[in-house]
Amino acid sequence: MKEGTDYFMRKPIRRFFYSRVLSYIGFLFMEVLSATYRIRCIGKEIEERTLRSGSGFVGALWHQRLFGAGVFFARLKPAIMISQSRDGDLIANAVALMGYRPIRGSSTRGGKAALETIRELPPGGVIGHIVDGPRGPAEVVKSGLIRIAHKSGSPIIPLIVSPEKKWIFKSWDKFMIPKPFSRIIIRMGTPMGVDPDIDHAGFEEKRLCVESDMKKLHQELDSLWAQPEEINRLFSKK
Repeated sequence: MKEGTDYFMRKPIRRFFYSRVLSYIGFLFMEVLSATYRIRCIGKEIEERTLRSGSGFVGALWHQRLFGAGVFFARLKPAIMISQSRDGDLIANAVALMGYRPIRGSSTRGGKAALETIRELPPGGVIGHIVDGPRGPAEVVKSGLIRIAHKSGSPIIPLIVSPEKKWIFKSWDKFMIPKPFSRIIIRMGTPMGVDPDIDHAGFEEKRLCVESDMKKLHQELDSLWAQPEEINRLFSKK
């Protein structure tokens, strides 16, 4: 009996340590590391113009490259869908410390409730969405992105991130963390609206369109590092 009691006494402590203490450590790690980055944004006027219109937007990100964009977009205090897993607890608490609004749910668990929460968000806000997360396949846009844009009435804007120097992990998507003092380029793609009367075929067409656009933009942005004159010009701007 004592052994069982000890187990249940330890379990809440482990949960608290994992979801709270590690979340805070993760938050501090992101803040300190991100403070060393030099970030330039191409197409920031797209963000400004879209927000001025009052429509807000849904920012679409690959899971592989979300670390480099996290602190940059925290200033917009976006809502973001995060899975209802144990790892999701850690991530949700960490991004909440950054200023994000976590909405718990994913394609496999709690997605319907999360979409209803998104429908009730005030108009004109920003929603971040990891389009191929949390478990892939990598660089495949899931239909949840289109459903979020449809429910919110906001256009989709691809958020393209390319770090100069990075650590690459042996994960399903080869997750990247930019190295300290790395230069990072963020590019905002052209806004893509979702018709309120879109049908099933239209959902799939829009999904494929966003996926193709994101792959093309990432290839273009990654290739920019081979053009030192263009890079120097970009980073010489204040």
